Amino acid sequence: MPRGNGPKGKRPGGQGGKKPQSGKSDPDAFMRDLIARMDACGTAEKLNDEVLMPFVLALEKVCGARGYVMNIYGETANIVFSGNAEDAEAIYQIVEAYMDDQQDDG
Repeated sequence: MPRGNGPKGKRPGGQGGKKPQSGKSDPDAFMRDLIARMDACGTAEKLNDEVLMPFVLALEKVCGARGYVMNIYGETANIVFSGNAEDAEAIYQIVEAYMDDQQDDG
């Protein structure tokens, strides 16, 4: 099954020095739009309701339909799609325990 990994670095110029062609996907434009939408949310609850949960639901719909299992990581974030409710709960509990331990150590 496909597994995703987030980018470890960014190519100079965002598109390898090429200008995006009209009609093609522009990941940098999408990122800027997403940042603007996230910045407009003044609270964690609003960010969750207006940006994060719609993204998660879209991820579940598309990845679930395609049978993907993904572990996506960035420099300081992780997103996991297991395709299984029991696995999702177990992963959630592992992450929560880890975050609690980090908070206790800090």
